[in-house]
Amino acid sequence: MKTRMVLIATAAVLTSGCGARPTIVGSGPRLVVAAFYPLAYAAEQVGGKTVTVENLTPAGSEPHDLELTPREVGDILRAHLVLYLGGGFQPAVAKAVSGRNGRSLDVLGASRALVHVEAGSGAVDPHIWLDPRRYEGIVGQVGAALERRPEAAVLVARIARLDGEYRRGLAHCERREIVTSHAAFGYLAARYGLAQIPLEGLTPDAEPSARAIQRLVAEVRRTRATTVFSETLLSPKLAQTVARAAGVRTEVLDPLEGLTQDEVARGETYFTVMRANLRALREALGCR
Repeated sequence: MKTRMVLIATAAVLTSGCGARPTIVGSGPRLVVAAFYPLAYAAEQVGGKTVTVENLTPAGSEPHDLELTPREVGDILRAHLVLYLGGGFQPAVAKAVSGRNGRSLDVLGASRALVHVEAGSGAVDPHIWLDPRRYEGIVGQVGAALERRPEAAVLVARIARLDGEYRRGLAHCERREIVTSHAAFGYLAARYGLAQIPLEGLTPDAEPSARAIQRLVAEVRRTRATTVFSETLLSPKLAQTVARAAGVRTEVLDPLEGLTQDEVARGETYFTVMRANLRALREALGCR
């Protein structure tokens, strides 16, 4: 209770005298706070001009490590809607959300029946947006929360077409294993009949030993993989080390946890990045 009162007091101070910022009342755009890029993109596309979307995770930042400023906590408390992902993905956001009275949507909690739990650790894989069919579900939830179901249906139709591109593009390939820097692509792999071989688990912080790296190199050779995939927001060092020892190349597979500054400057979106991922997968797997 004490924590909640502190958060509310903080919000009151921060929002006073800020008439130019969106509010949750009146005829202006409603403030939607989204924890990271895929949720912000869904809100922008579905909400259109009826919302102002604040993405808490800046471009080029890794969302797992997000810490909130007092202003951002205030925005969470006063927003019309907060979109976030529970399961320990961003603890600071979940803590701030617990202090608000308005509508909040945990897209992972709402999809709990569809999530994967990592064997051994019990950790929940949060990367549901990389499976287009699961992302359709997220968009539907956002549409319902914003009372914008027709607009959500338009975006869902675009995602369905993307799903078709993936199904056709990955249907006939020489290989089915993808070697990734960490276990972010399990949902995508399962959807399209691929097998993910991660160099690290769901939390990409571990420093593998020399013996562990030898095992990873042996696994790459066993699968006859031609590529080890690194990620945009994480160090490519491990992927490069394993690829060099195995005599294969490296390529980027973007988990879309956030856009880089360069991607923002180029006007990249969920769809352009997912299609770039598809091209990289097709080349690595020898698809025709």
